Amino acid sequence: MQGSSFCVQGNLGFHVGKGRVLGGCDMRNGRKVWDSLCIRKQGGFVSGLRLSVGAQHGGKRSVDSVFRKSGRAKTTKVHATEGEADDVPPKIQMNSSGSVLPYVGVACLGAILFGYHLGVVNGALECLSRDLGIAENAGLQGWIVSSLLAGATVGSFTGGSMADKFGRTKTFQLDAIPLAVGTFLSATAQSVQTMIIGRILAGIGIGISSAIVPLYISEISPTEIRGTLGSVNQICICVGILAALVAGLPLAANPLWWRTMFGIAVIPSVILALGMTFSPESPGWLYQQGKISQAEIAVKRLYGKERVTEVMNNLTTGSQGSSEPEAGWSDLFSNRYWKVVSVGAALFLFQQLAGINAVVYYSTPVFRTAGIASDVAASSLVGASNVFGSTVASSLMDKQGRRSLLITSYAGMAASMFLLSLSFSWKVLAPYSGKVAVVGTVLYVLFFSLGAGPVPALLLPEIFPSRIRAKAVALSWGMHWASNFVIGLSFLSLVTKFGIGKVYLGFACVCLLGLLYITGNVVETKGKSLEEIQHALSSGV
Repeated sequence: MQGSSFCVQGNLGFHVGKGRVLGGCDMRNGRKVWDSLCIRKQGGFVSGLRLSVGAQHGGKRSVDSVFRKSGRAKTTKVHATEGEADDVPPKIQMNSSGSVLPYVGVACLGAILFGYHLGVVNGALECLSRDLGIAENAGLQGWIVSSLLAGATVGSFTGGSMADKFGRTKTFQLDAIPLAVGTFLSATAQSVQTMIIGRILAGIGIGISSAIVPLYISEISPTEIRGTLGSVNQICICVGILAALVAGLPLAANPLWWRTMFGIAVIPSVILALGMTFSPESPGWLYQQGKISQAEIAVKRLYGKERVTEVMNNLTTGSQGSSEPEAGWSDLFSNRYWKVVSVGAALFLFQQLAGINAVVYYSTPVFRTAGIASDVAASSLVGASNVFGSTVASSLMDKQGRRSLLITSYAGMAASMFLLSLSFSWKVLAPYSGKVAVVGTVLYVLFFSLGAGPVPALLLPEIFPSRIRAKAVALSWGMHWASNFVIGLSFLSLVTKFGIGKVYLGFACVCLLGLLYITGNVVETKGKSLEEIQHALSSGV
């Protein structure tokens, strides 16, 4: 039962004192659905209803309990109270998403570049190190890997402010500049310094896109398929990583191929900028800026003219009581918002400290240590597993829900990482360590891509109120990139000091901690509009 669409079986009763309730009802799939609800009182209509939902046994359920996981009530009573203007916004049901898909596809070029820049250094590091004269300098090699992440940390914070100030589509266009320039510098670098500068600029670009791609998709997607479309972001990240691994296959025959690997990333950067020129702005952002007519045009392009009134009414209802000034960074740490912001930051912290990027960045040397002959082929298998798992997650996101996928994901990741630890530390498995390492890695990536990978980027724009959404998403991604930077810079040193088996055991423990945190703190958002989710969370503050 969600929003103001009430599916009813049995009797439906209203109590409004002397008022009289009027409702419209039709039959859909054999179930009664109330389309509208109003109160007539002495010749006028009373607005501002507070709805509370109660099961037949008499106990009332608040909006917050509707937001959380719950069973289906057999008989429902709705009580209306006058004078309170915090009603639950109606959920928009879109029958077609055809006009949305092209714009989601353009936005996801940013996700593909995200994955490509993360993975491209994996196969190219050895060849570019020889070419730049740092083959024996592990420290500088680490900086080439991690400079991308340092730039991404800066970019993620910048992206939130840019998205609020310039809008989502304009930010995409500006984002293409550091993406293209950084790629060009990396591909043509003749020194370590130039390579690091190029990687930092590319990092700023993917940091910005990491924040605005899921934000834009969540704000233009129909409610009933928002989970599916949101998970396309993660699929495209995986496609980018896989493309980078596959692009490394010619390196064995041509060591200078690494420059081409970096250079081809300019093409999607340019297409992203051009595509966003023709893409509609987020209706929610336009409405917040007071650009009502432009918001109506954007809604018409996204959903069709027959949905304009419905969507605009939803935006109007969702904005009631939200005429506050634009949130500053300090507002994220206020008592009002800190709880929900901390959940977002924690999800990305656990995601990175669970070891996924250590597996991606260093899969080639790890497989080599395990005795796998073809390094690039083994890493490509990891990338294919990531794409496959993310595709499965996309089909389950709006069926199983975000929270259940997270729980399954972290449980499987913990078991898989424990298996990896045993493959490198248990002498009994020494004759089979190579095969066990590959199986453990593939299983880990599969479980990661089922939940821990796609869900945080989808969940955060859903749970953050519109007033702080862009900045809160940016802060969470900043946590992602900062922890990612630490892992990329310290992983080899930790392996040297403690051994790969113990490091993987540490990752397994982080997965278990993440499982416990999610069980106690993450709520379900499946099937709720952004306005419903915002209302439910605010009612629980």
